[in-house]
Amino acid sequence: MENAWIIPLLPLFSFLFLLLFGKRLRESSAYVGIILTLGSFIYSVLVLIERLSEPTYKAEANWLTIGDVQLTAGFEINQLNALMLVIVSLVSFLVHTYSKEYMRGDERLPVFYAYLGLFTFAMLGLVISPNLLQLYVFWELVGLGSFLLIGFYFYKQEAKAAAKKAFIMTRIGDVGLFIGMMLLFWEAGSFEYDVIFTAVSAGSISASMITVTAILIFIGAMGKSGQFPLHTWLPDAMEGPTPVSALIHAATMVAAGVYLVATMFPLFSASETALTTVAIVGGITAIFAATIGLVQKDIKRILAYSTVSQLGYMMLALGSAGYVAGVFHLMTHAFFKALLFLAAGSIIHAVSTQNIDEMGGLWKKLKFTGVLFLIGTMAISGVPFLSGFFSKDEILIATWTHGNYVLFVIALITAFFTAFYMFRLFFLVFAGEYRGKVNHIHESPTLMVFPIVILGALAICSGYVNTPWFGTFLGDWLVEGNAALGHGHIDGPSWIMIVATLISLGGIWLAYLMYGKKSISRNAFGEEGSTVYNILYNKYYVDEMYDYSIIPFTKGIALLLTFIDKFLVEGLMNLVSSAVVSLGKLGSKLQSGQVQQYGAVVLIGLAVILVIYAVTGGIL
Repeated sequence: MENAWIIPLLPLFSFLFLLLFGKRLRESSAYVGIILTLGSFIYSVLVLIERLSEPTYKAEANWLTIGDVQLTAGFEINQLNALMLVIVSLVSFLVHTYSKEYMRGDERLPVFYAYLGLFTFAMLGLVISPNLLQLYVFWELVGLGSFLLIGFYFYKQEAKAAAKKAFIMTRIGDVGLFIGMMLLFWEAGSFEYDVIFTAVSAGSISASMITVTAILIFIGAMGKSGQFPLHTWLPDAMEGPTPVSALIHAATMVAAGVYLVATMFPLFSASETALTTVAIVGGITAIFAATIGLVQKDIKRILAYSTVSQLGYMMLALGSAGYVAGVFHLMTHAFFKALLFLAAGSIIHAVSTQNIDEMGGLWKKLKFTGVLFLIGTMAISGVPFLSGFFSKDEILIATWTHGNYVLFVIALITAFFTAFYMFRLFFLVFAGEYRGKVNHIHESPTLMVFPIVILGALAICSGYVNTPWFGTFLGDWLVEGNAALGHGHIDGPSWIMIVATLISLGGIWLAYLMYGKKSISRNAFGEEGSTVYNILYNKYYVDEMYDYSIIPFTKGIALLLTFIDKFLVEGLMNLVSSAVVSLGKLGSKLQSGQVQQYGAVVLIGLAVILVIYAVTGGIL
């Protein structure tokens, strides 16, 4: 653990090396990224194994000294970030491997792998940061990396707009994080997590300030994790290459917001108002995004809204004091969502379209991809004994035991919608007859299939780490030695698991009847073009509302500031400069260089002085 700082430096080296020598390496650039991220993953696994039996390790050095204040930099290895290191480095390694074939032939392949290295470095640096200031530095680097990756196809207007939108919307949330961070520094005198949490537990920070700072930090998490209403950038991020979608929407960027709330959980748990805020926003986001996913036709956008919904689930868990449930679902979601995105990339690679209405009948043509996509679909739908089943059960138990009964019902409805729209997607893509235009459809190359197989195995097995089958629960280890994180695994009422399972199976069955067996009309709950359909298909017109409210307001402020700057500030400066220039010109006229004129001025001045002296009687 004492050398864990090496883990983020390997992808950083990949980034720098490829910037310098990428053009010479061309296609071989991929191997540089793959080998170095594999090194990060292997070292992360070793760190996690050591942390299972060893206490938290922390190393810091003085960075800046300002008066009596010392700012430090370093790294920390605790239960949460040891687990996150493995998740991030594994998904990043698999995406690097997958991209070797998916991006084959792209002229900017070295640049693509350089950007992947920068993004991976930023995310790994973020999760091992021991204080808020260092986290904030890497937080912004993650935003920069996502901007570059989303806008990789910069020659497409949609990609440029999506990259700009992601950058600006996440910056809005970052303002909240920055203000909250400064207020905590003002109150606790430090950015260190340990110092802040000690001040909170000792009562050195008032209850109202705890609530304010926690909510401000949560605003930062809302931006990165696509929580309503700062969610609209996330589906648009699909304009980036599909491997980027898997990286951003699985274990990395969108997970940063959930990780931030989990890291600062002792602060949030000290304020019931802050927890309730997190739970309500998470619950609204979960069902809001799930309903949008019911009618979308772009395979990647369906998965994107699924990501928004699942992130809402995680926030709901954390807001219900379910620290373990939120982190557990963060882990399982990373695997099955990366699986779904990479499998979707394999489908797009085969049929050259993202429109699910132009697919169908692919089960016979893409059997391997079909089986793996089905595993991911069942996992996210909560089918028993797959990873999503265990983590969703934890979230429902946490919500119920915390007394959030309305949000519990919302979570159950979201589970039904999730199962329905995911199996709607599956049946439209793999069942029935092929409706596309590409005739020669074949399975993806081995380098693309290998990462999907690994993720498929993890989507099946990863949920069992929080069961007694391993001798101990993941949750018990996560909260070990830290009472502020709450309890580990909680055994809830058995009926919750039964009801959740029946609801998920009900959603699957309805999707089968409508899109598989087709015994129920696809328009049974509203035809295309109906009011409800249009509202859902157009994402509740949130972007349009921004276009007619916040954007004109912001432009109005910009115009006002431009007017003030141009006509008032600049006008005043011009007036002052003109006066100085005029005075200078007048002075230059007096300096004629003629001795006679100078002598006359001296005599006149002497005469004036004598007159004043005589009139005043020598007083002046």
